[in-house]
Amino acid sequence: QVQLVESGGGLVQTGGSLELSCLASGTISLLKNMDWYRRTPGKERELVASITARGATTYADSVAGRFTISNGDGNPRSAIYLQMNNLKPEDTAVYTCHAKLFPSGNDIWGRGTQVMVST
Repeated sequence: QVQLVESGGGLVQTGGSLELSCLASGTISLLKNMDWYRRTPGKERELVASITARGATTYADSVAGRFTISNGDGNPRSAIYLQMNNLKPEDTAVYTCHAKLFPSGNDIWGRGTQVMVST
């Protein structure tokens, strides 16, 4: 029904910036809330930021004030973005896009994109 593909990861120095993209294809009208998660080996997956179709956002305390999640253009939107500023080594992780479909409630995950922040 829906596929999510992330891009934009890479290697950046401490204090640098990256913008991640999550492009959706398929029946995008089913997309409601969308999120960015991240996972580091040995740690649980962490919810980084969420955004509703109308643009309401929430952030993890660890990224608030540094990261910004946004919807792409169009209604329904077919993309979300994560602007990451003032990156820290502890932001190093695989970042994965997630969406919950309406009305099924099914979870859709992308494959992830690696972000590495060097000291």
